[in-house]
Amino acid sequence: MFQRKYLCIPYALFLILFIIVPILIIVVYAFTDENMHISFNALVNFFTTLSKLNVLFVSLFIALQTTLICLIIGYPLAFFLADKKVNKNAVLITLFIAPMWINFVLRTMATRDLLSMFGIDGGKYPYLATSIGMVQNYLPFVILPLYTTMLKIDKSQVEAAQDLGANPFQVFVKNIIPQTVPGIVSACLMTFMPTMSSYVISDTFSEGKITLFGNFINLEFMNGLWNDGSFMALIMLILIGISMFATRNVQKEDTRGTQL
Repeated sequence: MFQRKYLCIPYALFLILFIIVPILIIVVYAFTDENMHISFNALVNFFTTLSKLNVLFVSLFIALQTTLICLIIGYPLAFFLADKKVNKNAVLITLFIAPMWINFVLRTMATRDLLSMFGIDGGKYPYLATSIGMVQNYLPFVILPLYTTMLKIDKSQVEAAQDLGANPFQVFVKNIIPQTVPGIVSACLMTFMPTMSSYVISDTFSEGKITLFGNFINLEFMNGLWNDGSFMALIMLILIGISMFATRNVQKEDTRGTQL
């Protein structure tokens, strides 16, 4: 007799084949040598090679910078788009999300050529060009979760705060921002880690002059250094796990709020 629990079988198979098994392979390669013997050479090489540590810190800095800039730009835009008095038929939000429908590589190369027309090319300004490219590509990933969260803002709380004498700044800081924290967290998660692991954007905009963590992992694999590349990929997975663990309470509260 068919039971509902059988519907979980396809998902369980997908989870095992495409998530658990690849992660296990990465772990095996990270702690073995070329002969598949247990070894910690990859770990030692990572923490004793200044170039790898430098790439990690540069990647963290650029990812943090990109996330902050996207939040500064995306938060007021999402707030504006969530105002039904202004955006009555959601056409504006579609225009902001539309670039995501274009091929990622084509969008990146088109933006690079556009910047070159204004004299901002990777040869002269690799850092500036890369930063603009990162913000341009990941801004929609900030706007969308913020916009979705702001649609659920309890307007009665805002009106109550205004009736009690709170000025616009106090209403924004003490009422609106706390209600949009889940959207802020989601926006950060969708921007911070992908920025670190991205290598097409930095390669294209900086003309190879800026190497991010994702670039280095790709170079390790391209050069046949599977063990070192796997350990760096494991570091990336650990960072993702830490970020997910640190924000789990906010995500749970958002889920409970949606159910209520």
